[in-house]
Amino acid sequence: MPPSLTEQATTAGEGTPGTRYVYKASLVGSAHQFELRDEGLSWQARGKSGTWPYADIVAVRLSYRPMSMQSRRFRADIEHKSGQPITAFSTSWHTVVLMTPQDRDYRAFIEQLHARLKAGGTVALVGGIGPMTYAGGCLLLALVAIAIAGLLARAVATGEFAGALFLVGFAALFGWQMGGFIWRNKPRLYTFDRLPETLLPPLPRNPAK
Repeated sequence: MPPSLTEQATTAGEGTPGTRYVYKASLVGSAHQFELRDEGLSWQARGKSGTWPYADIVAVRLSYRPMSMQSRRFRADIEHKSGQPITAFSTSWHTVVLMTPQDRDYRAFIEQLHARLKAGGTVALVGGIGPMTYAGGCLLLALVAIAIAGLLARAVATGEFAGALFLVGFAALFGWQMGGFIWRNKPRLYTFDRLPETLLPPLPRNPAK
C-alpha cells in the first residue's frame, strides 16, 4: 500500500522535522508540497512551483477555518513581495467524505517556517481574519442572538416549551461554532517568539518520549 500524504511528509523530513509539508487541497489535482531549504521556501501548488528566498517573504497570516466535515482546520497564507500568495491547510482530502487532520506535521512546518523567517527580512505576522470580515461576523452573531432571545421569550410566554428547548439547543450549537470562530480569529499581530496558540493545532497532551 502506498504511503499516505502525512507519511510522505514525515519521511521526507527525516532528521529535520517540520522542513517538509504535503497536503491535498481537493480530491482532484496533485498535492501541494512545501519544503524549507537553505536557499528559501520551495513550493509546488496548482501546477505552479517556485523557490522564494526567505527575505522575499513579506507576510504570513494564520487563521482558523473550520468546515462542516472538519472543525479542526487551520490555514496559513504566505505572501511574496510580488504580491503572490500561497496557502497551506492543516487538513488533507482523502475521499469525498474524509478530510484528515495533519496537526503534528502542519504545526511543525509552521514553527520551522517562522524560525527561518526570523533570521531574514521584515515580515508582517498577522493572526485572524480581516477586520471588516471580523466585524461582519460579530454583527451576525449579535443579530442571531437577539433574534433567538426574542423567539425564546415568545415561546416561554405561550407555553411552547418544546420549541423553547429547541431554541436553547440551537443557540448553544450556534454559539459554540460561530463563537469559537470569532474568538479564535480576532484580528491581531503576533511575534516570532510568541505564535498564537489559538491559530495552531494543539500540541499532543501525551507526546511520545
